[in-house]
Amino acid sequence: MVELLAPAGNVESLDAAIGEGADAVYLGLKSFNARMRTSNFAWNQFEAAVESVHKQKKKIYVTVNTVCEERETERLYRFLSYLNEVKPDGLIIQDYAIMRMAKEFFPDLELHASTQMNVESSNAVKLLQANGVKRVVLARELGLNEIAKIKTETQAELEVFVHGALCVSESGLCLFSSFLGGKSANRGMCAQACRRYYTAEVPGGIEQGYYFSPCDLQLIDHIPDLITAGVDSFKIEGRMKSAEYVGSVVAAYRYVIDHYKEDKKGSIAAGKRMLASDFARSKTTYWYGFNTLEDGVDNAAGKILNPEQAGGTGIFLGNIAATKPAPKELVEAMQRNSTEPVSIQLACLKGGSYEPDPGDSIRLHKKDDTGRESHKVRTVEIDDNEKRWIDIPRGFKIGDSVYLLQIKSGSKRYQHVLPNDLGKYRRQPKDELLPVLDLTPVKDNELAFFPEGIYAQVSSIPDLFTVQGMKPVRYIVEYNSETSYDLLNHKTVLPVSKKQLYISLDPFCSAAQEDALQKELATLIEDGFTTFVVNNIAHIQMLKPYSVNLVAGPYLYTFNRWAASWLENQNISSFIMPYENSRKNLEDTYEPSIRSRVLVPVFAYPALFRMRFKLPQNYDFTYFSDKEESVFKVNSTKDGSFVMPEEPFAITDKVEFITQAGFKRILVDFSKTKVTRGQIKAITTSMSRGQPLSESSRFNWKDGFYSPQQLEEYKAANERRAKNTAGKGPNTAANSSYKRGADNRGKGGRNKGRKAKN
Repeated sequence: MVELLAPAGNVESLDAAIGEGADAVYLGLKSFNARMRTSNFAWNQFEAAVESVHKQKKKIYVTVNTVCEERETERLYRFLSYLNEVKPDGLIIQDYAIMRMAKEFFPDLELHASTQMNVESSNAVKLLQANGVKRVVLARELGLNEIAKIKTETQAELEVFVHGALCVSESGLCLFSSFLGGKSANRGMCAQACRRYYTAEVPGGIEQGYYFSPCDLQLIDHIPDLITAGVDSFKIEGRMKSAEYVGSVVAAYRYVIDHYKEDKKGSIAAGKRMLASDFARSKTTYWYGFNTLEDGVDNAAGKILNPEQAGGTGIFLGNIAATKPAPKELVEAMQRNSTEPVSIQLACLKGGSYEPDPGDSIRLHKKDDTGRESHKVRTVEIDDNEKRWIDIPRGFKIGDSVYLLQIKSGSKRYQHVLPNDLGKYRRQPKDELLPVLDLTPVKDNELAFFPEGIYAQVSSIPDLFTVQGMKPVRYIVEYNSETSYDLLNHKTVLPVSKKQLYISLDPFCSAAQEDALQKELATLIEDGFTTFVVNNIAHIQMLKPYSVNLVAGPYLYTFNRWAASWLENQNISSFIMPYENSRKNLEDTYEPSIRSRVLVPVFAYPALFRMRFKLPQNYDFTYFSDKEESVFKVNSTKDGSFVMPEEPFAITDKVEFITQAGFKRILVDFSKTKVTRGQIKAITTSMSRGQPLSESSRFNWKDGFYSPQQLEEYKAANERRAKNTAGKGPNTAANSSYKRGADNRGKGGRNKGRKAKN
C-alpha cells in the first residue's frame, strides 16, 4: 500500500496529520533542515513524537536536508548520534557527508535522499542505493512517464511530491537567495527570490510582475496513475503551513487513496471538494501531461508561471497598519492550551477585502523577506474607534503583509499525539568528539591530467577560440544542445587537443535524457575525450565502466571534507569549489597537502535559477531588476532557462593570495555568457595587478553563509573577548571559539578517504 506522508512543522500540524490518516510524518529539529524559518521541534517534543507515533503504527522521518560547513561537522556527528539513539524511521538528507558518516558510525540509520539532492534519473538512484540509501525523494520537475521509468529500472523506494509549493528552480540548484545575502536555499534559509515583484525592461518601456513565482502543485487527479507506476510514498509539502491546511490536504488525499479503486472519478471529485478551502496559490500539475521532453520544455512554463500571481500564499488580508501589546489575560489563556511559550501582540490590518475571525488561519510575511509564519487567530477586539484588532505573533511590524490560509469552518480539533507530560524525555546530543578524517594524499602522477594554472570554461565552441588569449592550461566546455551537436558530429576542428579539453555535464540529468546521454558519453570517450566534470551523481554512475578522469563540479556540493571523502570513494580525484563557498570554509575543508585537488572559481556568472523550461513568449525581456535595483538577466534556450546576475562573481584580484594558500588551480568561468576580448583583458589585468573588477560581487567568498547561530557565536565571543582583554591587550578568544569544532581530534584514529572501511 502506498504511504501518505504529511508535513509536521509543529505539534498542532502533527496532530492534524495523524488525525486525518497520514501513514507517516516528516519534521525538522532546530538545525540542519531546509525549513529553518518554521518553529520545528524541541528535543523532548521530538523524542515523545517518535514514541507516540510508533505506538500508533505510524512512521516518522527527520529532515537533515541541508549542506554542512566544515566547522559544523562535529555538531552534525553529535546530531546523528542523537538520532541513532531516538530511532526515527528515516533521515531525509542532502549532504553526502551524512552518507559517509552514517556508513562509518551509524549503519542502522535509514537514509532517504532529499529532493535537494537533485535526483531525477535511474542512474542517480542506482548509485545512491549502492551507497546505502533506501528511499529517494525525486525532483519535482519530473513527469509521470519519467517516474515510471525510474521505478521500472531501480529497486529503491520512490517518494514523490503531490501537493504544495514549488520552487521555480530545478531541485537543489537554486543560488538566488544565497547570492542576495548568503541566505542559502541549500542551508534552509531561502528568502524566496522567486516570489518577489520584479521590474522588466521590455520593448517600449518597463513592465512589472511576479515573473518567477510558480503556482502550487496539485496532483490529486494523478494519484491512481502514480500508484500504478509504483510510487511508494506520496509527499505533501507544507512544514510552514497551518495545522488546518495540513489536515484538509491529508484528508483529501487519504480519501482518494482509499476509494479510487471503487469509484475513481467520484473519489477524485470528493477529494477536490475537500481542497476547496485551500486558499494558497493557483494550482498546477506542472510536468504531467507532456508526451515528450521537447513538449515539456516548450510548454511547462505556461502551466507553472503567472506574473499576475502575488508571491504570498492565500487571500490577501491587508498590511499591518498598527500594533499594540496583547492583554495579559489573553496570553495566559492561550498559554494554558499550548506546549510552547506564547508570544503574541495585537494588530490592525488595512487594505484587504476580508476580515479574519477567531479560528481562521493566517500567514504573515515580513516586508523585507526575512521571515514568514503561520498563525491561528484566537481573538478579535473592536476598540472605541471601531478598529478591528487580531492577535498575531510578536516580531511582525507595521507594513508586513497578512494572508488568509484557512477559514474557521475548515478547522477541526484533533487528539493530541504528544503526551501532556514530557518530563521523561530528556535525550539531547552529547558532547562527543568527531574522529578526524583526512582526505587521501595525492599520489605520484595521480593529477597529471590536472595541472597548476588558469582554467577557462565556456558554453560554446567559438568561445574556445576566444579564450585562447588567456593561455589556460586546460579548457572546459559546457555540454549543451549546441556544443554536443558540434562535438559528436565533428563540425569544428578544435583549437586544443582532446586531453586538454574537459567536458562539463549539466547538473540536471532527467530520466528522459539519461539513455541518450549514456550513449553520447560512450561516443565521446571512444573519440578520445578523457576528462569529465560531473555535476549530477547520475554522471558518476554512467561513467563507472570507463577509465576516465572525473572532476566533481560545483553542483556536487563539497562544503566539508566528509562530503569530499564520499566523492573520493566514488573514484573522483579532484573538485571544483561550489560558487556559494567562502574562503574560510574552503581552507578549513582542504588542508594544505590536499589543496592540489581543488579548482577555485574566481570569475563566473553563476546561474541563480535553472528552470526546466523555456520562458513564455510574452516574457519579452532579457534584463529585470528587484526593489533594491539589482539587475539580473535571463536566457531562455532549448536546454531550459537561466537567470544570472548582471554583475559577475569576481575575486580575480585575490588570485595571488589564493595561490599562496596552496590553491594553484584557478577557474575563470564564462558559462552562459558570450566571451569578449575586452572581458578577458579586464580579468587578466585584475589577476596580475591584484585590482578588483569594477561592478562585481564577492558572493559569499568573504562573509560566508548567513547564519543566525554564527552571529550569536560572534556576539558572545566578542563579549568574552572584551571582558577578558579589559586592560590586558588583545587576545584570540573569538577565533579559538569559532574554530573549536573543526580542530578537535577524536579518539577513533584517522579515517583515510578511500581507505575507509566499507
